Amino acid sequence: MRSGEVISAVLENGASIEFVFDPNAPRGGMKHTFFTPDRKFAVQFFNDPKDAKNPRIQDRIRTITGIYNPTLSEADGGAVGNTEKTAEYFRQRFCWPVAIVRQPEFGIVCPTYPKNFFFGADASTVLNLKGKDKKSNWFTGKNRKYLTPAERGDFRTILGTAISLSRSIRRMHQAGLAHSDLSCNNVLIDPKSGSAVVIDIDSLVVPNKYAPEVVGTRGYIAPEVLATMALDFGNPNRALPCVQTDLHALPVLIYEYLFCRHPLIGPKIYSNASAEEDDFLGLGSMATFIEDPNDTSNRPPDLKITINSLSKGLERLFLRAFVDGLHNPSERPTAMEWERELLKAWDKLIPCANPGCEKKWFILRDENNPVCPFCGTKAADRIILLNLKREMPGRKGVYRDKSEVAVFDRMPVFDWHIFSNVHNDEKADPQMRAYIAYHNGMWLLVNNGAEGMMSPSGRLVPKGSAIELKDRAVFRMSAKENGLLCEVMIG
Repeated sequence: MRSGEVISAVLENGASIEFVFDPNAPRGGMKHTFFTPDRKFAVQFFNDPKDAKNPRIQDRIRTITGIYNPTLSEADGGAVGNTEKTAEYFRQRFCWPVAIVRQPEFGIVCPTYPKNFFFGADASTVLNLKGKDKKSNWFTGKNRKYLTPAERGDFRTILGTAISLSRSIRRMHQAGLAHSDLSCNNVLIDPKSGSAVVIDIDSLVVPNKYAPEVVGTRGYIAPEVLATMALDFGNPNRALPCVQTDLHALPVLIYEYLFCRHPLIGPKIYSNASAEEDDFLGLGSMATFIEDPNDTSNRPPDLKITINSLSKGLERLFLRAFVDGLHNPSERPTAMEWERELLKAWDKLIPCANPGCEKKWFILRDENNPVCPFCGTKAADRIILLNLKREMPGRKGVYRDKSEVAVFDRMPVFDWHIFSNVHNDEKADPQMRAYIAYHNGMWLLVNNGAEGMMSPSGRLVPKGSAIELKDRAVFRMSAKENGLLCEVMIG
């Protein structure tokens, strides 16, 4: 075959797909990749012919492309409970295999990454990154300094990236799958848009059905897996990749996104015998969180921004992940817990008053002392919080707290801010229903299409009208069923 020659491959369903032969095709640990002429799909074949002929690997891939597939609706043979709407949502967040190649040899077809996960020509003024995929260590490691500020995003978009990843892993775990090699190499991120895409799906672990094919990537392998690697594969004491090991890798990635450093790599020396032994212990059996409040032996001397700079909920999750759960996998927070706390933190974001602040946003942790932890600038305006309350089932007029939202100018308001039975997830309608505006010295909640919004005096607020946000004002976000009660608090 000649370079540039277009080859026709036959799929298992009898259809065909063309790919362009490249003798220098990109090679990963298990597969090499060709692209269709329009580069919309990647056609991948195994490096080792034995893997291509392995019936266990073939069966795993058939299962993954079918009944475990969150990018395919249940009606079309995908994951149970999946609608076309949720399937479309996750198509943007996974590069999930869509077909199996039968000839010229066994392989898979995957969609290529969305364009925003490739660097453009303007990504760096120093390096030529055009066309390279956006592996997350570009944004969290030493090479970050070579990226333009626009490419690096800000704290708000980075938080959005963490939400996107935690939601995808939550959905994967709900389907009964574990990634097994969740790492900076297998999650691409775009801080400019606040999005993430999970790749290398075909080696997923299905508990009690398909064992892991890979151990993982340095820095993301769970300590128990690293500590027992010397044991035989069939030894019951050997820890293998599973959902609980994903729940170590996930907070490692989130921590790296938020702080641009690794949570376990600090100044502590675990062995003088060799650098390899020191690394093996420091990430394995003796791993110590650099922010462990009870053991400061691995704490860098110059930590300025810490988990105390985040919401109290996120701080608790990091302590559970890297203190309680570091060597006790059952104590690790689930992906759903990460998603929920990240969303709560998202609702407490406020813009930094310093136009020169690199991070531009920060999480409001203490409304009595609203200071940006990144640059030390105090909030210029009074803090306005919307305390959203839901009515207790069967107890009319009795409400309990649902969520708290920090207000800023031009802040959008969605269904999950209006109704108690709507959650900010893949099922929610992303249409903006209202927005916050600062106008003529007044803070206003402007109705952009929310049905049944009521004023503090009990009058209907039609579309295009607004409610002035005054301290202690109380009103219904909607008088319709499941409408939330809003109490305004101004600091």
